[in-house]
Amino acid sequence: MKKIITTSDAPAPIGPYNQAILSGNTLYISGQIPIDPKTGDLVQGDIQKEATQSMENLKAILTEAQMTFENIVKTTIFLSDMNDFTQVNAIYGQYFDEATAPARETVAVKSLPKFVNVEISAIAVK
Repeated sequence: MKKIITTSDAPAPIGPYNQAILSGNTLYISGQIPIDPKTGDLVQGDIQKEATQSMENLKAILTEAQMTFENIVKTTIFLSDMNDFTQVNAIYGQYFDEATAPARETVAVKSLPKFVNVEISAIAVK
């Protein structure tokens, strides 16, 4: 059985998908891009601000599902430019304890939705 997880504290989906799906004890969070959920505007121009907004969007969805970053077991970071890796990694690292951080991959892609520079998805388990 799956349960749709949705919150107004994260951006509404921009396509035919949900913010997250809870199946059993596993939460699958769709990729979050740097959209400010309060305004619907893209956060642009500074990769650190973009990464922070993407992580805050993940946090809002986790909160709605009564989870935290400690529940995350896997993330994927998509970057439009691998030269941004160090800056995004620094922001990302602020949300996790390094000793218990999740598995992760970071990949460079040609482009992302709305031509943002970063998108982050996650899988969490209760």
